[in-house]
This record gives sequence, structure tokens and C-alpha cells, in this order.
Amino acid sequence: MKPVKVGICGLGTVGGGTFNVLTRNAEEISRRAGRHIVIEQIGMRSENPNCDTTGMQLTADIFEVATNPEIDIVIELIGGYDTARDLVMTAIENGKHVVTANKALIAVHGNEIFEAAQEQNVMVAFEASVAGGIPIIKAIREGLSANQINWLAGIINGTGNFIMTEMREKGREFADVLQEAQALGYAEADPTFDVEGIDAAHKLTILSSLAFGIPLQFSKAYTEGISKITPQDIQYAEELGYRVKHLGITRRTDKGIELRVHPTLIPKNVLLANVNGVMNAILADGDAVGQTLYYGPGAGAEATASAVVADVVDVVRTLTADRDNRVPHLAFQPSALSDAPVLPVEETTSAYYLRLQAVERPGVLAHVTRILGEKGINIEAIIQKQTTEAQVPVIMLTQRVEERMMNEAIREIEALPDILGEIVRIRVELLAD
Repeated sequence: MKPVKVGICGLGTVGGGTFNVLTRNAEEISRRAGRHIVIEQIGMRSENPNCDTTGMQLTADIFEVATNPEIDIVIELIGGYDTARDLVMTAIENGKHVVTANKALIAVHGNEIFEAAQEQNVMVAFEASVAGGIPIIKAIREGLSANQINWLAGIINGTGNFIMTEMREKGREFADVLQEAQALGYAEADPTFDVEGIDAAHKLTILSSLAFGIPLQFSKAYTEGISKITPQDIQYAEELGYRVKHLGITRRTDKGIELRVHPTLIPKNVLLANVNGVMNAILADGDAVGQTLYYGPGAGAEATASAVVADVVDVVRTLTADRDNRVPHLAFQPSALSDAPVLPVEETTSAYYLRLQAVERPGVLAHVTRILGEKGINIEAIIQKQTTEAQVPVIMLTQRVEERMMNEAIREIEALPDILGEIVRIRVELLAD
């Protein structure tokens, strides 16, 4: 059969990995796809020393790739929001199928992109946009298609997981580990997207839509970072039988869909609690299959390229299929997407870890427990550290309560004259219901 021609836009880390995998494994890939896949053109700003592009058609204008009549599939690996959106929309308008690793693009502009692709009868594949080389999108969209998904919880940012692992294993401070992560190339010079949960929220938005058949709604995702977590919090959590992880959690409830990224205490015996370093993992709970765990490298040139090239193979396999018989972009048929609301975080429920600094004085703890009791918040455990200082750290573990009530309680407790500074609050998830 006639070879399928692809154009690669962006020859950076992932683009270079994709180029090398496509060329190195060309024979194996063609055996799987049923047709030869050849690189027709590469759009890039600068050469990648790890790629031998001798004899390749190169251009500095990525839009030339998107309009090239010889190209069947455009692989978008430039990243970002606006230019990437324009590139993908141009490719779609010109009848090209698209493969992308851009989670920000899909999370923010995915609804528009998928609608345009449906109208043009082309496919947009985005496996590499979530969790690098882990085939989690295919697992949810196809492997778990018989299930009603109850919830997903994932470590989906390797930088944050590396930081939390180093803080737990070596007792290091957040700022110290972040500096090392930047030196190792795990974190950018501006690490905001990673440590404040924005990168994870992009990915969770995609997973939530796939799991529950709702439109992509990144603007409604709740994000909270890890910069306030201390080695002491991690140590106290260990004493209580928990580990602290920066999780993305999406859950179906009677009121709507939870969509939240934040530091979380999870039991030490849960598999997710033992995912360390820069690795990613997603735990999915389905009504038929129960819990399944997907683990692997969440980033890296060839790990991510593995997912990109797998998407190219999938597109090639279905080139002759009628669009109504293809796997839908968001797992559910476009006409069958749900209007279930994404809940504001105040309407979600969690158990909570609280750390407060109190003046060492009789009756202080009684005032705190009185306020919690008035809000209907039950205490599961208390740790009060002995100290010779005039102030003492108090750690509490509560039972599940609506976030709105917890916020009200925290405001009243912080107003007490014997409570010093801001209360540290971390949500607790058992990941068993």
C-alpha cells in the first residue's frame, strides 16, 4: 500500500525522540501499522544534535508542514497554547490527521479542536499528552470501556513526585530539593506549572473527560501546590500511617464531578503511595474491574515518543475507517457527552490533616476541638508534640467533611488568640471506596 507520510513540527526533546524511534524502528512499526510510515518534512527552529536529519526536507516554517499537500499526518510537538492551536487548526483545515503530546493544548482548546476534526473527518490523537509513555488514555478509552469509572487518582507530574520523595527519604526542605530538580532538568527555571499543580491539572482535565464523558473544562479544575509542605508534615503523616503525594483526583458523585489537584495523605500500604522519584502512576476504579494501576515514566524523550508513535500507528490503522466507527476523541460519542457539572472544591468532601502551632497553655486544645465539634467535624487522631518551648505543634486527623465546613472551622480556629500563624491543611484520601 502507499506509504503514509508524516510531518514533524518541533525537534526538541520529544520531537527528537519521535524522529529517532520512527527511523530506528521503521520496519517493526510498518509491520504493526500495515503500511510504511515515512517522515516527509520536519519543521524546526534549530537542529537537534541527537538526530541525523541528513537528506530530510527541513523548514523553519511549521505552517509549511501543516499545509504540505504530501503530508497525511502532522505531529505537533512544539508545546504551548496559541501557536500550537493555530498550527493544529491549520492542519485540520487542510485535511491532515494530527498527533500531539501537548496537554495544555488539549486541556484548553481540545473541545474546539475535536469539533473541527469531526467536521473535517480527520483524527486527533493525544496519548502522549498524559503521563508520557504510560498508555493511560488508551486504557481508559478502550480497555475500560465496559466500566462505569468511579474515580481516578494519579501522580501525574514527575517533578512534584521527585520533590516529595526527596523530602520524605532525606528530610530535605522544599526549596533545597526544588533547586536540585532544576539542576537535573526535572524542573524549569520557572517551576510554577509543576509545583503549583497546573501541569497536573491539564492532564487531569483530559483524564476526567475520558472517564466521565464530559467536555474538557480546565478552568474549573482546583489546583494547590506543594511549596507549603515541610519535612515535619511528611514525618507526622508517616507516624499516622500515611504518605504525602501531590495527586490529581477526579471523582463521580451524585452532585457532579470532582476535579482537583493538591497535596494528599494516602495510606502507606496503597500501591500509589510507593511510587517514587520522577515516575508517574494512575489508579483507576471501575465498577466491573475494580482498581487497576498504570505505572511508568511520565516524561523523557523516547518514553514520550513511544506514545507519540503509537498514536501514529493507530491513525494509520484507521485511515480507511468511517469516522462513526473510529474510537471517539473523548471516549464517548460527541453527541453523547454529559452535562454533569464540575463541582467547586468547597462542595467536595475529604478527611483532613491539620497542623497548627499553639501557645502552651491549658484549655487551648479544648477551644480547638469545640470549634471542630460545632461544625460537625469528628477527630480521628491527635498528635501533640512535647516541647520545652512556649509554643507546641498540634497535629490532627479528621474524618470526612465537606470542604466548606472545614474552611469555616479553620477561619475560627486561626482567630483564637493562642493559635499562631496559618494552619497547614492537607486532604486525606483512603482510595478504597
